[in-house]
Amino acid sequence: MSAVMTSVVAGPLAAVSPPCGQPACPPVGMLADGTPFYAPIGEVAADGSLVTCHLCGRALRSVTAHLRVHGWTKQAYCEAFGLERGQSLEGDQTRKLRAAAFTSRLVFDPAVREGSAAGRQRARSGQLARDAATAARGRRHPEQRRKKARQALAAIGDTGIARANAERARSRLTRVAAEVARRHGYPDIGAFVLDRVASGASLAAISREAGLHKDWLSRHLRQVDPAAAAAVRPLGQDRWDAGWRPALSRLGFCDVAGYLHERHIVQHWTVSAIAAEAGLSYHAVASALRRHGLDRTAHVTKRHASRERAAGVAARLGFDSMAAYLARRRAVGWTWSAIAAESGQSPSWVRRQAAACGLIGLKAGRLRPG
Repeated sequence: MSAVMTSVVAGPLAAVSPPCGQPACPPVGMLADGTPFYAPIGEVAADGSLVTCHLCGRALRSVTAHLRVHGWTKQAYCEAFGLERGQSLEGDQTRKLRAAAFTSRLVFDPAVREGSAAGRQRARSGQLARDAATAARGRRHPEQRRKKARQALAAIGDTGIARANAERARSRLTRVAAEVARRHGYPDIGAFVLDRVASGASLAAISREAGLHKDWLSRHLRQVDPAAAAAVRPLGQDRWDAGWRPALSRLGFCDVAGYLHERHIVQHWTVSAIAAEAGLSYHAVASALRRHGLDRTAHVTKRHASRERAAGVAARLGFDSMAAYLARRRAVGWTWSAIAAESGQSPSWVRRQAAACGLIGLKAGRLRPG
């Protein structure tokens, strides 16, 4: 922190102050230029009608009037000690006396009346707030304001802050959507998007046309206009499935969802096998599975074959499932080697089946507790 003095003097700033008596308390810190201070940064230490001076630690009725002793201005004092520019540096009683004196001047002094009327007019028109915002632009917030903000946030709590942030984000998205619709001559963003989609444009192309990020509509349309998002989804799905039509007509299927369900879920074909049959890429098939709400299973053919093999072994030995067979044999003390010899399978295969059934951890090779 730094301070601006009203007069240039030699030596450190602490030496500028003439003798004011011993400070009432030891300094609580020191500014970057070596000036000690006797009250916390960003706070006005007040006790009843008295206010503590940061520069010398004395309790005074008016620090503003006292600053002449140190050769400081109020603006320099507030900047150096992190106070708001409009912060009062006087005690309650002094402020009341000054307010009473100003009230009489407001009644009897024409210049004061004119100035007060001009100030009220600027405040009503908003010019005063605009001028204050312009003057504060680029200026760091004083520590006093930052402390007030931290106290206010602490009182609100994390849930309230998150709710306020979400509401502010929703308001901004709504404003952006309304501005896009107005600029293109539509009543709302939904009408604009549906008109463009009907003419064959994608959401990415519409976003670029609107001057937004290419993914803006795909990310936010559901939030700003749920009805338009629900109407766009089937239209976009039909367009994305257009490349599947030659393969579907050749293979005798009516729709992509039915074909994928039959091949991947019922017949346990892999994504690569489906892509080879349909004449499309692996990623096109994977995207279609996601689009139609079908869970993709890795190595589905091998997994299905393994389940069929395990079911066959269990049935041959007179059990409904491999889990029942393994649990029964382990319960009576059979080793993995004995179970493998009876089932005609390798010990590692038996352990993998036990791990798949949740009887053991695959790495530990031991029964799970309980």
